[in-house]
Amino acid sequence: QVQLVESGGGLVQAGGSLRLSCAASGRTFSNYAVAWFRQAPGKEREFVLAIRWNSGITYYEDSVKGRFTISRDNAKNTVYLQMNSLKPEDTAVYYCAAGGVYYSNSSYYTRPSTYDYWGQGTQVTVSS
Repeated sequence: QVQLVESGGGLVQAGGSLRLSCAASGRTFSNYAVAWFRQAPGKEREFVLAIRWNSGITYYEDSVKGRFTISRDNAKNTVYLQMNSLKPEDTAVYYCAAGGVYYSNSSYYTRPSTYDYWGQGTQVTVSS
């Protein structure tokens, strides 16, 4: 069993930056993929980016490429989401998720159903 706790959300002006953290307890992220999803009011949960813990292979949703970066700290068993050049349309609740690595197909890592464990979410609000 894995427990995920996100932190780092808040209110920021457009063009600003935030860094979200996702810390795991119960076991390490080894052999897992860890992803960030987001959900805006009235919209479905959408994939943002993911990292395969062992290999470091990353996957990004097109709208965040060049602005968002995912990274990991093995010693702290923590994944980070660095968000730069934030836009009002980035406003959402951001969720961290973890699941097993079974396939190399990139689309596999963009699906919410791939992930078994979810954090409680952290609100990110970008003002214009």
